[in-house]
Amino acid sequence: MQRPGGAAVADLPFRVKRDATHHGVTQLTNDPEDAVDRTSIEPTRSATAAPPSASDGSRMRGALLPGDRTVELRDFEVPHPGHRQVVLRMRASSICGSDIRAIYREHLGKGPEAYQGVIAGHEPAGEVVEVGPDCRRLKVGDRVAVYHISGCGTCDECRRGYMIGCDDASRAAYGWQRDGGHADFMLADEVTCLPLPDELSFVDGALVACSFGTAYEALARMSVSGADRLLVTGLGPVGLAAAMLGRGLGVRQILGTDATPERRDIAVRLGLVDETFGPEDGLDGVRAATDGHGTEVSIDCSGAAPARRMALEATRDWGRCGFVGEGGTVDFPVSPLLIHKQITLYGSWVTSLWRMEELLDRLARWDLHPEDTVTDRFDLEHAGDAYRVADEGRSGKVCIVFDG
Repeated sequence: MQRPGGAAVADLPFRVKRDATHHGVTQLTNDPEDAVDRTSIEPTRSATAAPPSASDGSRMRGALLPGDRTVELRDFEVPHPGHRQVVLRMRASSICGSDIRAIYREHLGKGPEAYQGVIAGHEPAGEVVEVGPDCRRLKVGDRVAVYHISGCGTCDECRRGYMIGCDDASRAAYGWQRDGGHADFMLADEVTCLPLPDELSFVDGALVACSFGTAYEALARMSVSGADRLLVTGLGPVGLAAAMLGRGLGVRQILGTDATPERRDIAVRLGLVDETFGPEDGLDGVRAATDGHGTEVSIDCSGAAPARRMALEATRDWGRCGFVGEGGTVDFPVSPLLIHKQITLYGSWVTSLWRMEELLDRLARWDLHPEDTVTDRFDLEHAGDAYRVADEGRSGKVCIVFDG
């Protein structure tokens, strides 16, 4: 399968070939001689790092999303940390489907979905280079992944760690209501920064909060285990995350459906699913693969009405079904598909601080790497190309990476 910009999705395992770039795109390779150890492609800790700061007039580059499928690069002052804040040197900042749906194409929604013209990117990971007054946990040189919402800290949702659900006027999402990770530096509240285990790369960390956190939250709430068979409808980045984490949780048989052949191919090549099906044969395929019963657990990561319905139809009696794909609607006969089958239906929105920290620990212990789902990498100057590839909907995860 040929990728935009000449990058090919090759036979696994995917590894980064550092010197193979095309217009800022890092190519993928399966040549063992080109494979690079994860620890060799990024710096570890640098306690002596001295960043530029706003006080000395230093500047940085950042990407804005004006809408109408455009990306605008501008110069900004490097931020300076305030009370319990840190400045991060960005190392990785991935692109989320919500960025595409609700900002890049056009500015949609209000409240949590109101983009305020800030630097984009709500899936960042980086290195602490400056610490503000009264910080309690972090120091210069620490590697962190960032929970992408900063809440009021006092409401019920914030006190439970689910700042995504905060409805206070002070709630601000990185890349939506406050400057995000598509820049050389980012100002972050200390409470939203979680230590990145040494076993995980910065790209791993960038993917954790939103895409992998979203999948993990839903799977954990549905108590997925090795006793289950799992169906994933929608094999974009969140669907790939759900399949990878299903493996980590012990699921032996994972099936996937997607309308896009390229995405089905990626899921199989990564070894994340056992079989994939298109929309025309998905339900029959799932039933045939499960002796006519369906799967104990299904999760829709697409947000598309046909896929949501298929997830319900393919769930066996007394099973569990989760919806995490954003947007759209769904219409189905409630009695035969939900009530009579005794199915428990879950709606799950992103994750919490404590669950994200748990996920970072699990990924390190399971030796699972979200980075493996990244098919396209771009530097910041080619952020427009990155968004175009993500918008096409044929790739795995797309990530903006920064040199050390």
